[in-house]
Amino acid sequence: MSGCLDQISCNCNIDWDGKRNGVASIVAATLFFSAWWLMLDTAAVYDKKDWTNVYIIVTVASSIAMFMVNAISNSQVRGEALQESVLGTKGARLWLMGAFCLSFACLVAATWLLFSDYVLVPGDHPVWPGVALFIHNLMIFAASLVYKFGRTEDLWG
Repeated sequence: MSGCLDQISCNCNIDWDGKRNGVASIVAATLFFSAWWLMLDTAAVYDKKDWTNVYIIVTVASSIAMFMVNAISNSQVRGEALQESVLGTKGARLWLMGAFCLSFACLVAATWLLFSDYVLVPGDHPVWPGVALFIHNLMIFAASLVYKFGRTEDLWG
């Protein structure tokens, strides 16, 4: 069974052989940088009544989750690694599951904060800090996925 995107072709004349890791790294780095730039800009522009520094905890946890996701290689998760770690394949899979749970928990927390502190509060107040918090966590999650699954380990030898 073929996928729905298999029929799409691009006649761009770009040689992607050997460039996949570089492109995935640049895209992930751009997403990560843009997310933090957005967060720091929002924290600098808005007052304490609209933006509290407690929201930084969610953003730091999201960044830690990104590093946790990318701390192990795909070959360790598949059990094809040349060097066996302390807990082996099961430990690598458990680490990856914990990292993705932390990533999803940060997304859920950002969504919760968006709605509880900005959308559902009556009155005239800015909603952008909550939206920025959610977009920040979504961009870090996307950067984590691009960096983890966008690269290939074939060139590592």
